[in-house]
Amino acid sequence: MSSPSSKIDYFNIRFWPTVLLLIAIIPGIALAQESFDVTKNSTTVILSAPDTIKEFLVKYVKFPAEPFADNTAEKTFLYRAQKEIRSLLATEGYFSPVISLSHQTQGEVTKPEIRVDPGVLTRIGEVSIEFRGEIIQEDAKYQKRIEQLRAAWPMQAGSPFRSSEWEQAKATLLSDLTQEDFAAANIVTSQAAIDPEHARADLSIIIDSGPIFYLGAIQITGLERYDQTLITNLAPFKIGDAYRRDLLHLFQIALQKAPQFNTVSVNISPDTSQHKSIPVQVVLTEAQSQRFAFGGGYSSNNGARGEINYRNHNFLDRPWNLTSMLRLEQKRQTFFAGIDTLPDQNNINYSLITSLQLTDIQNLKTNEQKIGMTRNYQTPEIQMQFGMNWQRENKQPAGAINQISEALTLDWRWRRQIVDDPLNIRRGDVTEIRIGGGSQQLLSTQDFIRTYARHQSWWPVGSQDVIFLRAEIGYTLASSRFGIPQEYLFRAGGIQSVRGYDFKSIGVQEGNAIVGGRAMATGTIEYTRWITHQWGAAAFADIGSAADSWQKMHPFIGYGGGVRWRSPAGPIALDLARSHETGTLRFHFSMAVAF
Repeated sequence: MSSPSSKIDYFNIRFWPTVLLLIAIIPGIALAQESFDVTKNSTTVILSAPDTIKEFLVKYVKFPAEPFADNTAEKTFLYRAQKEIRSLLATEGYFSPVISLSHQTQGEVTKPEIRVDPGVLTRIGEVSIEFRGEIIQEDAKYQKRIEQLRAAWPMQAGSPFRSSEWEQAKATLLSDLTQEDFAAANIVTSQAAIDPEHARADLSIIIDSGPIFYLGAIQITGLERYDQTLITNLAPFKIGDAYRRDLLHLFQIALQKAPQFNTVSVNISPDTSQHKSIPVQVVLTEAQSQRFAFGGGYSSNNGARGEINYRNHNFLDRPWNLTSMLRLEQKRQTFFAGIDTLPDQNNINYSLITSLQLTDIQNLKTNEQKIGMTRNYQTPEIQMQFGMNWQRENKQPAGAINQISEALTLDWRWRRQIVDDPLNIRRGDVTEIRIGGGSQQLLSTQDFIRTYARHQSWWPVGSQDVIFLRAEIGYTLASSRFGIPQEYLFRAGGIQSVRGYDFKSIGVQEGNAIVGGRAMATGTIEYTRWITHQWGAAAFADIGSAADSWQKMHPFIGYGGGVRWRSPAGPIALDLARSHETGTLRFHFSMAVAF
């Protein structure tokens, strides 16, 4: 990208060739005059100036802490200090300061005194922004863009002139212009014409857009194990598209998410001789293709857990991701293995999965085996899956008859997430819809269609607090719950459901066990008060039920409060909830730690 520098800048040449290296964004300067006997870090020099001027100068001028060795050392310092003070005040828009030197006696000690009257603050007069290059063609799109760039210019007539803001405004103008189409735009001249007598600064800029750039072929450096299509399929543009910086940024993000790579850089060299087809340069380093990971945690839903993961990002010498996991929990044990292809240019990839899961929850033991294939579509906001799964489940409720259910299902899932921060949400919405089912005509024990919907909203209150609302509803259309795997039925209770009740303890009584029913609805309202940036307190109320039909549903209510901690992985919650039905108090806690 072009550097945001100008060819000619008379202000820089005349007033301060080296001061920009010292100054960033400086606070405004008050005009009320006050006198201070001793500077903040010096006992040998007295500085008299307005309070904010003094604070500013002490920050950037090095005053001696020890007495001067002789008169020559004192004169040398005072000469240098006057020059530095004038240059520093010029950066803040004071071009006519009065700086006087004298001596002041304090007791038996005589000290040099520097008196600073900054004078009148310089304000902006006329502002001229002139464009050259292809952007000035008679095209409504570019005329509108010129108007937008001028309207966005922050240094308007009448506002104070400060050199740091002047430099930042020019850099922003150039960055905004090079954001789209004009990758080689540059500032031809920029001038801040200072009139000290009238405390006025007239600003003028001439900026050349250069030609319109069009994206060309992708040039890849660092690729060894994989085919180039792994890179090109992820590009959010095609050859011949007009240059846009955000397209290159999205391309880099997509490549960084691919587990095959450690580092990725996507850029162009804005050579005007190649503007009709500028090469897109991708420089990367490949990641280690195989990795083991171990982890552990605790949840009040399933108890303590430990797990081991194995990943291979070059499975069968192809850019496929093999993921396998063995997770052992107190109430559930899971083995999972899956193969995922990489997303193509349409954000579509495919997954093949197999799993084995054993559970023992609420006196219901299950043994489930599953295999399936899924087509996945994913953008930053939308996830959509459509798949076919076959599963076999052995259900063993205590005090009731064991059953074996089989189902060949088609499943569709849609999820939309728009939040301000995925880890610490203050504003946003998440909506999820699922539909799936099977038929006795196609390898299923029972005919059924399962529907499910959930919506979550976060609303900011004041500067830190948050209100959270959650609602979910599900219904399985079938003549009976028997013969339907538990995954396609509903139970409630526990975290993310109705707190104050054990995990999946709300459902249908079958023998001594609680099994899934065909109807379910739950909801939550929660208010979190963040006391500090990391620690907060929450109050909540949950309501919901699960049964075999809507008519048999009885509302279960839980309420309470808890502690919130913003960990690097997201908020961790410890809640104490009371069951309105029985008065029982229960802790609900979830935490996961990788090691």
